[in-house]
Amino acid sequence: MTQRKKPNQTLVQHFLPGDPEPKVQVERMIRVNHAGEYGAVRIYEGQLAVLKGTPSEEPIREMAKHEERHLDGFNQLIAERRVRPTALSPLWHIAGFALGAGSALLGPKAAMACTEAIEEVIDEHYSAQREKLGDDESELREIIEDYRQDEVAHRDLAREKGATDAPGYELLKTTIKNSSRLAIWLSTRI
Repeated sequence: MTQRKKPNQTLVQHFLPGDPEPKVQVERMIRVNHAGEYGAVRIYEGQLAVLKGTPSEEPIREMAKHEERHLDGFNQLIAERRVRPTALSPLWHIAGFALGAGSALLGPKAAMACTEAIEEVIDEHYSAQREKLGDDESELREIIEDYRQDEVAHRDLAREKGATDAPGYELLKTTIKNSSRLAIWLSTRI
């Protein structure tokens, strides 16, 4: 008689009483990451709409390509694992573009401050997810780490391109970081 492994035994390493089931936690991770990458694509589309034809266009376009690759990866995971996307996608469609365009209207350095703020939050978010995933989810953990490395590179590039010199830098950064955390919380659940 073969011994069967308990389902979802190691999907999530840090499973505490009261936490959602490990399968639900993994679905939430995929859902929120899909929403976040969709939002990132929309932010860069908004920034490019304003900064097209300027010297700032090229680095933004390059970062946007990475976000499109990430979104493609999560689109595939959503389909393969039959995970319900967030119901907030229409809101992120508008809010992402508005944030991108709005930050770019404040200038290229403000656009970079927007990128820096968001990528700091995403670095923390992806790192926390990576730590929670167990051996059964090593492939998802590797995907998250791969994308996290891109996000860290975006953050660093934004700093190199003058993010800290943006007008109202501290207020802008704090507001965007808090908004990003709220978007993560909402997209995980809704």
